[in-house]
Amino acid sequence: MAELHDLTALEQGELLHRCEISPGELAEHYLDRIARLDDVGAFVTVAEERISTCARELAVKPVGASPLWGVPTAIKDLNLTRGVRTTFGSAAFASFVPEVSDNVTLSIEAAGMISLGKTNTPEFGSPCYTEPDVAPPAVTPWDRTRIAGGSSGGAAAAVAAGLVPVAQGSDGGGSIRIPASCCGLIGLKPTRGRISPSPMYGDAAGLATAGPIARTVRDAAAFLDVLAGRRTGDPFWAPEEPLPFLDACDRPPGRLRIARFIEPLIAETTVDAECVTAWENASSLLESLGHEIVDIPRPLPVEAVAVFETVWAVGTAMSVVNLAAEQRSQIRPLTRWLTERGEAVSGPQFGLAIAELRRFAAVALEALAPYDAVLTPTLATPPPKVGEIRNDTDPAADFQAQKEFTPWTSAWNVTGMPAISLPLHWTPSGLPVGVMLAARPAEESLLLSLSAQIEAAALWDHRLPPGW
Repeated sequence: MAELHDLTALEQGELLHRCEISPGELAEHYLDRIARLDDVGAFVTVAEERISTCARELAVKPVGASPLWGVPTAIKDLNLTRGVRTTFGSAAFASFVPEVSDNVTLSIEAAGMISLGKTNTPEFGSPCYTEPDVAPPAVTPWDRTRIAGGSSGGAAAAVAAGLVPVAQGSDGGGSIRIPASCCGLIGLKPTRGRISPSPMYGDAAGLATAGPIARTVRDAAAFLDVLAGRRTGDPFWAPEEPLPFLDACDRPPGRLRIARFIEPLIAETTVDAECVTAWENASSLLESLGHEIVDIPRPLPVEAVAVFETVWAVGTAMSVVNLAAEQRSQIRPLTRWLTERGEAVSGPQFGLAIAELRRFAAVALEALAPYDAVLTPTLATPPPKVGEIRNDTDPAADFQAQKEFTPWTSAWNVTGMPAISLPLHWTPSGLPVGVMLAARPAEESLLLSLSAQIEAAALWDHRLPPGW
């Protein structure tokens, strides 16, 4: 007999709709699992007092409520949550409690979802692994000696271990899709401007966005419906969709023209044979579904890498620019190294880098315009061991290893295109390997329609990690 956590988020929402269980009872089920089973480094803070208050307030489901009304979730520890500790993955903010909530938090609350707490993230969300000073490392439940990825590693670990049915992540260079691949999940980076970054607007380059991490495509789509929307003052926005994204999962995508390439974009590196196999098998599956597959050259030149690194370093420096000397002494070696690089960039140089990055993006978007989707591996290897990428004594080597592990994901942050990692492959030893699809800007509906078609054909929902 299926237990509550065996059900999808939407199935749990249906139980709530039929009053077969209350929001408080469902939250308690997951709180019990977190207390017993969070050996994956998923949570930094569990907000039990806030949970009971939220559950009491959800007495009656309003007409037209989200299908995820009453469903538990979790919020990444980079996002502001009024009255709930928010560390940004840094010892410098270990005791920080915000006085306001950001748009992501407010959207989740407005939908009637219950956040169980804050999920683990690396310092300021910069690395592609989640090994902060304020919490244990986030690991994949498929092998607890290996990383859950980053920077939304805690969110992915929580969903993969059955501690929440869906979780919010954020993605400035792959930080949703990387942990989704490491944890055998769906991770969707929406198009630029789909989800408001209000009120902080801290990403001047427009690389980052929030997005859903889930076990099924339909759950991801329903959670995107919760998160999507603009607020007055947003610097970027996507056109509003006439229908819910969840509806797109029930529409056939039609015959699509899908480009593919496998040449790494941001680092010269060898692609693991299992990742190549996953990409090739995905290509064959897409062809069997009636889609045309076209090999293309890499859409971004090598010269774009240095420009992206300049923008990334300045973004890291912006995270610490207002810290007192005592707080600065607590930041990690990688953060310090990136900050020093960022602080060495002048204002005009930063402006020129953003402009150059947007020109690179424009060329890539023109090259990809004839195609409905683009297929690459998500990562260059299956999830490595904890500590294998991190290198506190040589941050430059650490950064290089991150680039070699994630040589495709940041391309779609540069272009602003939506991109999704799908759990289409497992190694013989049982490690998940994701495959990534991107679509034209603002075409999440097509991407979700295609992903739902793939999910129906691939049937990965029977796979559960040890300890589930």
